[in-house]
Amino acid sequence: MAKEDAVLEAVEKQEPAPRLASTFAELGICKELVEACDLMGWKEPTRIQAEAIPHALQGKDLIALAQTGSGKTAAFALPILQELLDNREVQHSFFACVLSPTRELAIQIAEQFEALGSAIGLRCSVLVGGVDRMQQVLSLGKRPHIVVGTPGRLLDHLTDTKGFSLKKIKYLVLDEADKLLNVEFEKALDDILKEIPKDRRTFLFSATMTKKVEAASKYSTVDSLKQEFYFVPADYKDCYLLHVLNERNESMIMVFVRTCESTRLLALMLRNLGFRAMSISGQMSQDKRLGALNRFKSKDCNILICTDVASRGLDIQGVDMVINYDIPMNSKPFSFLPIFFWPICMLNCRSCLSNAWLSCLCFAGKKIDQCKVDRDEILLLKEHVSDAKRIALTKMKDSGGHKKRRKVGDDDDEVEDHAHSKRSNSFKRSNRR
Repeated sequence: MAKEDAVLEAVEKQEPAPRLASTFAELGICKELVEACDLMGWKEPTRIQAEAIPHALQGKDLIALAQTGSGKTAAFALPILQELLDNREVQHSFFACVLSPTRELAIQIAEQFEALGSAIGLRCSVLVGGVDRMQQVLSLGKRPHIVVGTPGRLLDHLTDTKGFSLKKIKYLVLDEADKLLNVEFEKALDDILKEIPKDRRTFLFSATMTKKVEAASKYSTVDSLKQEFYFVPADYKDCYLLHVLNERNESMIMVFVRTCESTRLLALMLRNLGFRAMSISGQMSQDKRLGALNRFKSKDCNILICTDVASRGLDIQGVDMVINYDIPMNSKPFSFLPIFFWPICMLNCRSCLSNAWLSCLCFAGKKIDQCKVDRDEILLLKEHVSDAKRIALTKMKDSGGHKKRRKVGDDDDEVEDHAHSKRSNSFKRSNRR
């Protein structure tokens, strides 16, 4: 009993967890940036912001783990901007460098920096591939405060752009750090680190890497997320997809597929069925990719078919549903679950009806419900889907035949006005009834 009493006494003496700040002002954020947060519609800090920002303001390095969409960008942007403001009498160009593994994420980060710093004259340059290099040189000539880029293009400018140097930067941020620390970026990252000072502050932010400041379990999803899955006969996968889209006709939906070719085929097929769908893949030009993303964000189209080019770190507001149409190439739970933010998972029963996959579905620590569909209802969709897919395949074959150098998904119909035939709209209305 004496041992149990000692344990109870030790537990009673444990200090309660500190209360997290409920406003940006409580975190120590200055008035100008609090007002900028208000303009962004942020009334209170997210958990990762409340936990990370105080450490960052104290001048500490950070390794921070939190889910995509949890406010990671502001968690490192606000402390950087605050120090920039605290030293506003000094003209600090090239004050911070932020690295991202993808072009789209880099552009998104820069947009958030610019929005937060719009009232204080912040200058920001984005250095990514697929964009005219001379425009980036001119932007660097204006001596921006913040440089956001992908490793390859940033190193290209460090090597060849006269007058551009990061030898005096105060902050280095690796967003989606686990991806940047992979072997594909190893050489570029090593070369960049040789060009920047060792006396700097370093922030590593990720949704999946080893933790130091953690705002969620590594394999968790946000509490409000509803996750479901289907077991789908291979020959009817498109019919099941059509059923789901018809059930949620006006929702903002992202559909992840495995290959670049599949993005365009699926988008064409869905457009033939009357849906406002567009595709995005790594084989499209950067302008086309940004155009598709912007049209989706503005709700000009409500279905975006993508490969994993759009899966890393992008936080697109207003997305109601994400569908995993194809099973990821690597079926290990580690690769499958950190990006398991998909309310509907379209699973091919020929490769998934195994205890291993059922275990994988439960690996996140919460029960995932299986959806049931009336088979007769699915069979009614088969003819419509077959016709639409046949037309899509014919269009892809014809366009590929007379434009040999055309990239996958890089065609004019990706920027067309989404006008649909009476037959397609009639099909959608009849299915909603």
